[in-house]
Amino acid sequence: MTFSEYYQYYLLLHQNKWTRRLHVFGQLATILFVLVVLYYKAWVLLLAAPFVIYPFAWTGHFVFEKNKPAAFSRPIWAKACDWVMLKDILIGKLEW
Repeated sequence: MTFSEYYQYYLLLHQNKWTRRLHVFGQLATILFVLVVLYYKAWVLLLAAPFVIYPFAWTGHFVFEKNKPAAFSRPIWAKACDWVMLKDILIGKLEW
């Protein structure tokens, strides 16, 4: 499976607009978290940055989509897809 094919699968798991919105909020929270960590020079907290999105994203999956998050099967690709989906939402390719 290529990354492009996986991204199409990933989008199937994110059909509900509220799930996508929660992912966006989670990504923005991640960016804010990293900025705060950098400001305070709390370097060790950077290890937690990849996990900031999960409470937001998994709420969308369990409450709205009723499916299993992609991070359960391919966490690295799912993380990359989070950022690609955010980009696609910001440029208007996907509905927000």
